[in-house]
Amino acid sequence: MRVSVFGLGYVGAVSCGCLAELGHQVIGVDTNPGKVAMINAGESPVVEDQIGELIASAVRRGALRATADVEAAVRGSEVSLISVATPSKPNYAPDLAAVEAVVRAIGGVLRTKQEPHVIVLRSTVPPGTTEQLIRPILEESAGRALGDRLSLVFNPEFLREGSSVRDFHEPPQTIIGSLDEAGYVAIERLYAGLPGPVVRTSCRVAESVKYLCNVFHAMKIVFANEAGSVLKACGLDGGEVMRIFCQDTQLNISPAYLRPGFAFGGSCLPKEVKGFLTLAREHDVAIPAMGGLLESNEAHIRRAYDLIARDGRRKVALFGLAFKPGTDDMRDSPLVLLAERLLGKGFELAIFDRFVKLSRLMGKNKDFIDREIPHLDRLLRDTPEGALVGAEVIVVGHADEQARSAIVARAGDARIVDLSGYADLRNAAGPGYEGICW
Repeated sequence: MRVSVFGLGYVGAVSCGCLAELGHQVIGVDTNPGKVAMINAGESPVVEDQIGELIASAVRRGALRATADVEAAVRGSEVSLISVATPSKPNYAPDLAAVEAVVRAIGGVLRTKQEPHVIVLRSTVPPGTTEQLIRPILEESAGRALGDRLSLVFNPEFLREGSSVRDFHEPPQTIIGSLDEAGYVAIERLYAGLPGPVVRTSCRVAESVKYLCNVFHAMKIVFANEAGSVLKACGLDGGEVMRIFCQDTQLNISPAYLRPGFAFGGSCLPKEVKGFLTLAREHDVAIPAMGGLLESNEAHIRRAYDLIARDGRRKVALFGLAFKPGTDDMRDSPLVLLAERLLGKGFELAIFDRFVKLSRLMGKNKDFIDREIPHLDRLLRDTPEGALVGAEVIVVGHADEQARSAIVARAGDARIVDLSGYADLRNAAGPGYEGICW
């Protein structure tokens, strides 16, 4: 393919060299004459392992050149990648002035170009930017709408400095957010031959994944450093503990728990978090990120309450009371805390949990529920249908297939507030359905 790359900074320069290596004809574009001259001399404007050799080879073969001439670059390509900088404003929102300027310049050329063209945004931007900000600018400057020989794509990059060439050639996945079919097809052609799955999604989702990945990487670093600091204070080698920790690929290094839903609870997680925080305090080690775990969990329970109470006091059917399905353990269950708050605010409440039977409760579990909801016997219902009688809001903490079928069949005009993300509820419920994170 014929590709123009706007912005010859880190991502742009690496993209130029690697795309040329894949066999494409590449034109690098930048307003900085020094960067343009370096590319045309076969030199890399950035320091990165292997990229110097790739650029030199591409220039020698005639597969790569650079220019400051936007019109020549756009007319000489079928795809334009935008990798200009998005520095932070004082409030930390990204400054998109450079992106907007490049889009206007490209659109101005496309106004008189008859051939189809695909514009690909790679710079990190807030969710919604491609569709809400870039699309109107592009359509206005190009004088035609998307779909009329014009495509707009968000294709996030995940190149790490120091290993970017390897990352380019070994992506875990290629994410394409496009506003039309031609955009998907073009980017699939652009990266043809690279390993990893190709994920077609919306521009908003693609933009969000880019942001979320970097935030998660930062969280992992902070977690490891805070954990290591506490462990060192206890006389342990934090690195050795973390190496063993990472060997668990079922729960620790895996998709486990990385699913938006309701708050954590039970007899282990709250207790162990509190215990680790106490250990840190005893050794005078500040761990603010871990210190915020319980506060964040409580904030999520408040979000659930606010969602339920949005339309005032209504009769509520709550499905699930134990901290997770398949057990009657209600110790530190977030659903118990939610039920307490609803009762305290005057909501009429009916509860169904197939595994919670008052006659079988004993020990600390019984002591906990007697203390937190002493009149639970008046609230529990024996069947899903019993809990749904007269319900105006149905709250699904967890529910088995039979209970979910009853909810779909008998919800009527009731609002459904889903805290777990059951696919059958999402697909079958009507306009009154809403999830806590979706």
